[in-house]
Amino acid sequence: MDEVTIYTDGACSGNPGPGGWGAILMYKDIKKEISGGQKNTTNNVMELTAVIEALKLLKHPCIVSIYSDSAYVVNAFLQKWIINWQKNNWKTSGKEDVKNKELWQELITLTNTHKVTFIKVKGHADNEFNNRCDELARNAIKDLN
Repeated sequence: MDEVTIYTDGACSGNPGPGGWGAILMYKDIKKEISGGQKNTTNNVMELTAVIEALKLLKHPCIVSIYSDSAYVVNAFLQKWIINWQKNNWKTSGKEDVKNKELWQELITLTNTHKVTFIKVKGHADNEFNNRCDELARNAIKDLN
């Protein structure tokens, strides 16, 4: 299986407010940058969208390492929140409806297609690819105007 590295980030100007997302896909020596935005959204929606849009570009099952500074996205997989949400009919441990359920369901479908590992990176630190994704996301917000 091909190995792909993906960096993602989401940003929001106000929460909710105009938001953007950015991702970098790396395969061998090829790098592809993608981004987009929405006029009225949340930071978490943009974080999820970045991962979803990146995975949607993969044409066949791959071994994927996803680097994100979003504890929301990374911990949902690493701490098995998504398994519990599904078992509990999309309710949180506090019996609340899971927010962004449709996006989570789409992401679960995509992660089941590939062998995905999520890696948490420190945001706004010295990781050039995470910083570039942040820049892509912020530029996407500017492009909404």
